[in-house]
Amino acid sequence: MNQYRTLLPIGVAVLALLVYSCTFVVKQYEVAIKLRLGEIVSDQYGPGLHFKLPLINSIEIFDRRIQTLDSRPERFLTIEKKDVIVDSYAKWRISNAAQFFRSTGGSSARTSRLLSERINTSLRDEFGKRTIQEVVSDDRLELMQILTKEVNANTEDLGVEIVDVRVKKIDLPPEVSESVYQRMRAERERVARDLRAKGSEAAERIRADADRQRTVITADAYRQSEEIRGEGDARSAEIYAGAYSVDPEFYAFYRSLGSYRQAFGNGGDVMVLEPDSEFFRFFRQQQAPVEAIGR
Repeated sequence: MNQYRTLLPIGVAVLALLVYSCTFVVKQYEVAIKLRLGEIVSDQYGPGLHFKLPLINSIEIFDRRIQTLDSRPERFLTIEKKDVIVDSYAKWRISNAAQFFRSTGGSSARTSRLLSERINTSLRDEFGKRTIQEVVSDDRLELMQILTKEVNANTEDLGVEIVDVRVKKIDLPPEVSESVYQRMRAERERVARDLRAKGSEAAERIRADADRQRTVITADAYRQSEEIRGEGDARSAEIYAGAYSVDPEFYAFYRSLGSYRQAFGNGGDVMVLEPDSEFFRFFRQQQAPVEAIGR
C-alpha cells in the first residue's frame, strides 16, 4: 500500500510530462508549423490545443499580428542626381508561415534585414523617377500606394505581406538644401519682379487715365468759364449799348470821367496835349467839373 502511494505521484508527474511533451497550444494571434526532424510536415494549425510526437516533432510558433519595421534613414538619388535622406517605416505580417520559415528560418534579425533591403530597393527605384520638387511637394499618398504594391511583389518569396509603407520624413543634405534654397529664392524673386512690373504697369495706366480725366475736366471747365465770360461780356456790352442809346451825352461824359481818373489818378504823370484836344472837351464846356476833377 505504501508502495502505491509512493509511485502514484511519480506516475502523475510522468503522465503530465508526457502530455506536455505531446501537445502544444496555438493562441488566437499566432501561427504554427510542425517539423519532423527539421522538415516541415504541416502548417495548418488554427488556435487551440494540438498534438505532436515527442523527440520526433518540433513546433515553431510565430506572431501573425501586424509588426512594424522602422528602418534607419537612407540616401537616395532623384532623377536630377540629387541626394535626399529618406526616413521610412513599413507595416508587415506573416502570410505564409511555412514559406516564412524556409526564407528566414524564423529569425527576426534576418527578416528585418531582408525586408529593409527590398523596401530600400523599391524606394530607390521610385525616387529615381522623380525630381526633388515632386518627392517633396507632390501628393505622397500615391507614392505610398505604389511603394506598398511594389514591395509586396518583391516579398512574396519571404512569406510575408506588406500592409503599408510610409515615408516619415524627407530631408535634403546641406549642399542640396542650399542649392534648393537658392533656386526657391530666385523663383520667389522672379515672381516678385513680375508682380512689381504688373503693379507698375497698372499704376502707369491709372496715372495716365487720371491725367487724361484731369485734362478733360480742366478743358471742359475752361470752356464753360469762357462761355460764361463771353456771355457776361456780351450782356455787359448789351447793357452798355442800351445805356449809351438812352443818353449818349451822359455816357460819353461818364467814360471821360473814367479816363480822367486813370490819367490824373497818380498825380505824378506828365501829359503833353493841345488845349483844344478832344480829351479836354468837358473842361472847356463846364468849369465846375474841371475844378472837381482837379481836387
